Amino acid sequence: MALLLKNEGLRHRKKNGSILKKPSSRKELFTHFIAWVCIASFPLFVSSFTFKEVPEPMLIRAFFPPILFYANYSLLVPTLLLKKRMFIYVVTSILFIVCFNFLVAQLPMVFPIDQFTGIQEFPNGHPLRSLQYFTMTFTSLAFFLLGGILRLIKDFYERDRETKANEVQRVETELEFLKAQLNPHFLFNSLNSVYSLVRNQSKEAPEAVITISELMRYMLYEANQDKVELQKEIDYIQNYVALQRLRLSNSEDVKIHVRGDHDDKKIAPLLLITFIENAFKYGTDYKGKTKVDIKIEINDDHLFFQAINLIGVQKIDEVNSGIGLRNVENRLDFLYPKAHALQVQKKNGEYIVDLHLTLN
Repeated sequence: MALLLKNEGLRHRKKNGSILKKPSSRKELFTHFIAWVCIASFPLFVSSFTFKEVPEPMLIRAFFPPILFYANYSLLVPTLLLKKRMFIYVVTSILFIVCFNFLVAQLPMVFPIDQFTGIQEFPNGHPLRSLQYFTMTFTSLAFFLLGGILRLIKDFYERDRETKANEVQRVETELEFLKAQLNPHFLFNSLNSVYSLVRNQSKEAPEAVITISELMRYMLYEANQDKVELQKEIDYIQNYVALQRLRLSNSEDVKIHVRGDHDDKKIAPLLLITFIENAFKYGTDYKGKTKVDIKIEINDDHLFFQAINLIGVQKIDEVNSGIGLRNVENRLDFLYPKAHALQVQKKNGEYIVDLHLTLN
């Protein structure tokens, strides 16, 4: 079994193993580049076509709209507005526009329209000069607001796409969970164990029937909730281990240890049972000896789970066991994002599963 190390739910994986893809950054960069080339080319083209030259100040001013646009698009909106710091965003935006326009006003104003109207010949304070400053301010504000509006639209669509992806993930996780609940292998194996006990007229047969009924009751009536009491989940695991002990011919090395205060703690149901099922399924050697060591430790809101089993004689079903493991990984990613770390490894002739879970 390959080493699987999951740190804080960093992967967003779906059942088929695909990764939720965001729009290509290269595509976005290319789109922005083409748009700015078109916007900057128009006044430069008009000036070159009409007057056979492009003044140097106009070339410098071609960079001003992108500065205004991306100051809002890439800086102010993501760091302030989207984080609901509205007042600081408004004040910062006003100060930025005022300071920007003040600095730009110190530079020579050269636009194609100046050549037509002769605005450059008028002194400062003239009404046409004031109109030029007003036009410059309006243009600056337009590009600045355009950056903010497009960033909000982009954020809206990203959130909408993420919400839909999460909904798909939730449905798939619920279906996987239902399949785990209705897994016929567990019921068949349990019935076979009881049948064997009854046929041998074992005095443990009634206890096995009661244990199965408790397991089925939990799976049908308790495990359909989002969270269950940790005590009930542990009781379920202990009943399952007890049932396995009844069917095994040699269960001396089947151990389960539970430590820590698990009162008032809750956990997603049937989250650990897949690891325990695999431990019993593959933990018997050629002599019929089974070694399974299960440890559950609760420390405040942290749960530490470990399952160790002997590498037995039964060949591992890479397909089915892999699906079961992926299902658990998907549930952990969905239910405990950034709150779990899972490691499964093969070491010294044993399979070892370690899971650290933050319950709240």
